[in-house]
Amino acid sequence: MRIELATRPGDLRHPNEDFVSAALPASGKGGVLVLLDGVTPPPSGGTGCTHGVPWFTARLGGALLELALAAPETKLSACLSEAISRTADAHRDACDLTHRRTPQATAVVARWDDERVEYLVLSDSALLVEAPDGAVTAVLDDRIERLLALGPVTDAARNAEGGFFTAAADPAVAARAVTGTLAREDVRALAALTDGATRWVEVFREGDWADCVALLAKEGPDALVDRVRTAERGAPGGRSGKRHDDASVVYVRL
Repeated sequence: MRIELATRPGDLRHPNEDFVSAALPASGKGGVLVLLDGVTPPPSGGTGCTHGVPWFTARLGGALLELALAAPETKLSACLSEAISRTADAHRDACDLTHRRTPQATAVVARWDDERVEYLVLSDSALLVEAPDGAVTAVLDDRIERLLALGPVTDAARNAEGGFFTAAADPAVAARAVTGTLAREDVRALAALTDGATRWVEVFREGDWADCVALLAKEGPDALVDRVRTAERGAPGGRSGKRHDDASVVYVRL
């Protein structure tokens, strides 16, 4: 098994708000990957939280990794729900968790053993699944993309019926995630990417999802982030929103 990770802040003057990790159980059978992309709050307006997004993603990611690894019989959506509850309990006495911009994150989780591969995707990070024949399937939660096709997306659509959902303070949003199970024999590799890394495909059109996985297999996650940064530096201002975004990737060759 091969596991490689990379994460890089969009701006060295600010903390990286992503979380990326992978772990193997003591039994040596199977494993878990967790990737979160913290949602950067606007410059004004606040979040109602005294801790900040990096604090939130570190605690949510750590709890989610522990639960998914230690309780393999528990559904990933239930693991995410419990991780959200634990994180909310850690700061609800000091912070306003009802604030629309309370710290929150996208989430990708994958868990595998000798028989199956389970996955969960919430909001706009991506999970790529490579089959033994090299075919690549992108598992996406496309709610934001569908909303953007209709016009600007406002805060009113955040964690609201008919809008899009992120892991924030309400454990019920875990039920909104895209989930599924695949036969282990049908999966050769997995890759999870925050939207700061999916820009290589989705914004700059340097290749498709299969090209992305091929690049990860040949050169590793750090090389993909390097290519994103190169494309960002050469892009006209405003083409990709923020000039640089936190970018994180985990690649697992089963």
